[in-house]
Formats: sequence, structure tokens, C-alpha cells
Amino acid sequence: MSTTPVSLVESTANPAPLGLCGFGMTTILLNIHNAGFYELNSMILAMGLFYGGLAQVIAGIIEAKKNNTFGLTAFTSYGFFWIAFAFMGFLPKLGLAEASSNDAKVAFLAMWGIFTLFLFFGTFKLNRALQVIFGTLTLLFFLLVWGDATGNESIIHFAGYEGIVCGASAFYLGMANVLNEVYGRTVLPIGAR
Repeated sequence: MSTTPVSLVESTANPAPLGLCGFGMTTILLNIHNAGFYELNSMILAMGLFYGGLAQVIAGIIEAKKNNTFGLTAFTSYGFFWIAFAFMGFLPKLGLAEASSNDAKVAFLAMWGIFTLFLFFGTFKLNRALQVIFGTLTLLFFLLVWGDATGNESIIHFAGYEGIVCGASAFYLGMANVLNEVYGRTVLPIGAR
């Protein structure tokens, strides 16, 4: 009896635009707050929970199916970052935990900055747009650490503007992925390697 090898074709859609747009739009909205334009509010927490959080976790799970370790790690990690960020706001309001101290917030941001720095090194083998996203995100985390550790509102406001650039770069790459695929050509360049 002979066997015939069967080849399976991957037909799962590209999850990166979903994850990038979820991350990008939520990051922009939070950093408009950091820049001083409005208070931290339910819109930011809801975006963090659902679009920044849940949508990125879904994108990361699909990246696993596509055998993309970088995409899995980045999307699921930042998705859970946003969920944790939202719960840091919800838990004290619900009386389920004390609000985080400033030192705890600095530690939280510092750990995410270190994590992001390592992923930034991974982008050196990927496209330029990802390098911009992870480079500006690393800078954002460390600016927020500096601003929160010193209590310097000017640094936090500057970080907000820098964070808007970071979020916009992620949103750009998400839309570039969609439009370039739909049109079958480069509509928005990403600086491919």
C-alpha cells in the first residue's frame, strides 16, 4: 500500500492588521491623555480592554497558527498589557484591590520597557515600519518611567506626544498591510527588508 503525501495550504487571513490597529488606536488615545488633553476615562479603559486587549490576543493566537513566534509573543503580550492596564483602573473602583502606588506603576512600566527593548532587537530582521513602532514604544515606556519616577509632568506630556507618534506608526503599518494586500501592490510602503 502506498501513501500519497498531502500538503495543507495555510488559508488563515493575516492577523497583523487587527493587532496593529488595536494597539495603534488604543495607544494614540491613551497618549492624548498623557499629553494632557483629557483625563484617564472609561473610553481609554474600554478601548484597552477590548480593542487594545482582546483584539490583540486574538491576533496573537492566529499568529501562532501561522507559526509566527514574534507575532504571537508581541500581540498576545501587548494585548494582555492592555487588559492589565484596564483592570488596574477597574479593580480599585470595584473595591477589589488597592490602587497601584506610583512605585508599582514605575516598576510595571519599566518591565514593559525592558520587554519591548528585547523585541525591538528582533525587528532588525523585519521591516522598517516595525523598527519604528518598537523603537518609539521602547522610548515611550522609558519616558513614562522617567516622568512617573520624578513626578515631572513635562516629561509625561512629552511622552504623550511621542506615544501618539508610536501609535500612529502602528496604525499606519496595520493599514499598509490591509491596503497593500487588497490592491496587490505597495500602496503604503513599509520599508521591507
